[in-house]
Amino acid sequence: MAQGPSPPPPPPPPPTDGEKTRKISDIIGTFRPTKLFKLSKPDTHVTSLDFDDEGLLLIAACSDSSLQLYSARDGTHQKQLLSQKYGCHLARFSHHSESLIYASTKVDDTLRYLSTHDNSYIRYFKGHSAAVTDLALSPRDDTFLSCSVDNTVRLWNLKSQYAQARLNLATPYLAAYDPSATVIAIASASTSSILLYDVRNYDKSPFATFDMRQYDPPSLQGGNNIPEWTKLEFSNDGKSLLVTTNHVQGHLLLDAFSGELKAHLPRPYQPTWGILRSAPSLSPSKSALGQGDTSFSPDGRYVTGSSGADRDAVVWDTQGRVSKEGERKVIRPMCSLPCDRGKGAVVLWNHRFNMMATADTEVILWLPDEHVGMKPL
Repeated sequence: MAQGPSPPPPPPPPPTDGEKTRKISDIIGTFRPTKLFKLSKPDTHVTSLDFDDEGLLLIAACSDSSLQLYSARDGTHQKQLLSQKYGCHLARFSHHSESLIYASTKVDDTLRYLSTHDNSYIRYFKGHSAAVTDLALSPRDDTFLSCSVDNTVRLWNLKSQYAQARLNLATPYLAAYDPSATVIAIASASTSSILLYDVRNYDKSPFATFDMRQYDPPSLQGGNNIPEWTKLEFSNDGKSLLVTTNHVQGHLLLDAFSGELKAHLPRPYQPTWGILRSAPSLSPSKSALGQGDTSFSPDGRYVTGSSGADRDAVVWDTQGRVSKEGERKVIRPMCSLPCDRGKGAVVLWNHRFNMMATADTEVILWLPDEHVGMKPL
């Protein structure tokens, strides 16, 4: 594994009595690429990213059937884990930093529970009969959700190879837990709806259903096309729900309680197919797999994502000015985060430290730089 030419970032200075932490609002416009990791082959793509609970490790699943483990603290590559026979996607740390689960992309659709310590399998989770499109771990315990093209959502526990429950739904390709781990959101692309379930009554009907058809792009309204949703995420304060899309109209920022659209979050440029990853609803596709190109900041206020056309990342302030553009409510990006290497096809915030990761054919770690200013769009 070859690394970029830049040295590892220096350790942060010890906090002073007057400044134990730094508010994200004070530094959001100053994030810059600090460390770049090259992959083994130039045509290899990162398909998913995940930080462990402590924010010290980063795992990247790659299209060459490898898992790359990085130290976020030291800015170093730790090890490579191979899954050549089964492939790998949607790698997620368990609540223990030396184990993770991921979806297979070859042979079958089994979920695999792996020890990163010795690269051995702890358990297999069998049941899906088609590609897995999303994995979501409960922030509270060892239960997790898997979504699949076989039109099922399954609830598992890491301690058992058997699913605890199954939901049969139309195209339930994305799922997310709210921060309290009491609510599950499931996005059904073909019905343009988001269903909310009480975790304690998972086998009951959803207690709320958000009809998203009114927010579909004009090209989809009245037709049989399926919206290109790529990620579903709650903000850390539980007040907002973000639907990441590939549409020109932008991402959908929703009120997590009512489902009301707070605003569209459009990219500053028309999305370019070579940068965006295809949505699960467009399977099969020649594009590399992905997990969405946006991420909430730890305070739940900002959304960072790809610009859609160049290597820069952009930031939306969800508390910023909402403008009316025709019939749409819109929040435009507040600033750009310059990057001269790599694309942001996958974007993820570290929710423990002021750090962000982006990836495409390279993995990039971002840190705030006190010597630069905000770059307005």
